[in-house]
Amino acid sequence: MNTIYAGPKRGMDRAVLLAHGAGSDMHAATLERVADALAAAKIPSLRFNYPYRDAGRKSPDRAAVLDAATREAAAELARVTKLSPERLVLGGRSMGGRYCSLVVGDDEEPVPALGLLLLGYPLHAAGKPDQPRVEHFPRLRVACLFVSGTRDSLASQDALGAAVKAVKGPVTMHWLESADHGYRPKKSSGRTPEDVAEEVAGVSTAWVQAL
Repeated sequence: MNTIYAGPKRGMDRAVLLAHGAGSDMHAATLERVADALAAAKIPSLRFNYPYRDAGRKSPDRAAVLDAATREAAAELARVTKLSPERLVLGGRSMGGRYCSLVVGDDEEPVPALGLLLLGYPLHAAGKPDQPRVEHFPRLRVACLFVSGTRDSLASQDALGAAVKAVKGPVTMHWLESADHGYRPKKSSGRTPEDVAEEVAGVSTAWVQAL
């Protein structure tokens, strides 16, 4: 498993796992920006590639493989930081964040966590709003931060706002004005993708610090 560790090597009381989205990898600009902001706040993070990315493939692995890789990465972060799993925030972009929420909300072998950082949670697959991915939400008992664009085609404000009511842990919602699922703002908004990434990094870091 290819990984990138950022931040302090000792003296920390929490750390963050950052999983990538389906069409990206651990070098995604938003994840790098979040990792840098966390490191500046003396909070370590670990980014990793899912197996299909290391193998040079574009199509994501099967669900069981993604699940296992997410668990392995969380265990690796606990090992390198010497923190208990209960001190780790698990999360990432889109698919990666979703799989972190799936392992934490698993009905048979849930992974313990301090919280879930869900950057652009894909509430449903493209064109399938009638099939929301929320079956595990009632089993989420940790703090959750959802950071989504107001133009996200995979999670409208109304639909996501209604869906998160099923989460048992405390939920924080942060909406990125004019951003789509890929965190791209409308040109007419006067904002750049860098502006949005900076906002994501700031909001994510402040939330992790406050846990």
